[in-house]
This record gives sequence, C-alpha cells and structure tokens, in this order.
Amino acid sequence: MKAAVGIQMRSGNRMADQLREVQLQRDYLAHAEGSVLVSFGRTRVLCTASIELHVPSFLRGRGQGWITAEYGMLPRATAQRTRREAALRHQSGRTYEIQRLIGRSLRQAVDLKRLKEITILVDCDVIEADGGTRAAAITGGCVALTDALQVAVGQNLTHGDPFLGLVAAVSVGMVEGTALLDMDYSEDCRAQTDMNVVMTAAGEFVELQGSAEEKPFGRAELENMLALATPGIAGLIELQGRALATPRKGAA
Repeated sequence: MKAAVGIQMRSGNRMADQLREVQLQRDYLAHAEGSVLVSFGRTRVLCTASIELHVPSFLRGRGQGWITAEYGMLPRATAQRTRREAALRHQSGRTYEIQRLIGRSLRQAVDLKRLKEITILVDCDVIEADGGTRAAAITGGCVALTDALQVAVGQNLTHGDPFLGLVAAVSVGMVEGTALLDMDYSEDCRAQTDMNVVMTAAGEFVELQGSAEEKPFGRAELENMLALATPGIAGLIELQGRALATPRKGAA
C-alpha cells in the first residue's frame, strides 16, 4: 500500500504522514491508581484509571473482572462553551458512542479472566479539543490502565499479570484528495472522509470507524489511510512504551 504524500499548507507544517507532537505525562494526579495527561498537539485529555472492588451485575459470580470507560468534555474545551451533560441530565449520543469505543479498545489490553472481581474504570476528560479526542483518550487511557493494572497485581487483585499488550489509536482522513494522519480540527472539518483506527502492539486491528462526509471513498483511498494509520499507531505505541519505562513517582 502506498500512502498519498504532501499537501500544501498543512497545519503545523506537517507532512501527510506526520503525527502532531504527542506527550504522555504519567502520574498527573496524586490519588488515582493510574493517571495520564495526554496531548496530541493542542488536544489534551486527562485519563485516570480507578480500581473498584466490584463488577457489573452481569459479571457477578463469574470470577472475572471488567474494564470500562467514561468520556466527557469540559465546557470550554471547544471554541464555544458547551453545557455540562450533568446539567442537561443526559448524555449525548456522541458521548455514549465514544466511551463505548474507548472501553472496547482498552479491554483488548487485558485478560479479563486474570482479574478478580474488580472493575477498572478509565475516565477520559477532554480539557481542550482540537481534533482526535477519542484517539488521544484511547492512547493515554491505555497507559493509565497499565499503571492501574500493576497496582492491582501488587494488591493481589489479579491471578498473575493480566496485561496483554498496549493499544493505541489515531485519526486519518481524506482532505482535498490527500490522505492525512492525525487530523486537527481545521483538517477534520474539511475532510471528505474521516476514520478512527485502533490497533494493538501486535499490529492487529481492534476497530475501524470510517465514514464518508461528502462522497463515498474507494478501496485505494482506504488503503492510503490505513497505510498512514499503521506506522502512526506503531509510533504511538513506542511512545507509550517509553513513558511506561520510566519509574513512577514515589517508586523505590
């Protein structure tokens, strides 16, 4: 598969196959079992992983654990203030769909049968949104989850090590006929096709979410987008590994 290259005046002077600057700041909060502030350029998401000593009712008595996620945006994460969903007393369909995607993706990093009857809840709160918030949430959330898993192992809440491998995500799209990796908002709002790709460290696909915004896309365009996403996610997983290789705050 050969990716399309080059687009004039891309934001940040990036190449078509270039990620924004990505940062993963571990132990961002003092109390959570795992916490990461993840930045994809100006998009910033605070991911916290919390251990709860119970499972949903459908798993009670089955001797395994659960991984789930919640997602939300602060009122001024975007250019105009949005009302808090708590004030509206209901979640939007978009919020519900995104947090289900995050949960499905993060469960691929864990052998649930090696967890005792606990839940690890990963909260993903968007501080600033400039495109790719769900991809950032999955990428940062996986690092926070990995730290929480090690806490669970240390507290004898698992049967051995339940960690299977890292998972990361990135957005790709077609803009002015060119495939672009890791679109920011200015690119996303002009995209003819918008896709989110989630993959494991082993190079397997977890989820492909693609939609035509203006016109249908062909197989060649799909292959161009995947040709960008695959090495892009490999780069994100390398960054996750580097972040996890550093000692945690307070570690001996």
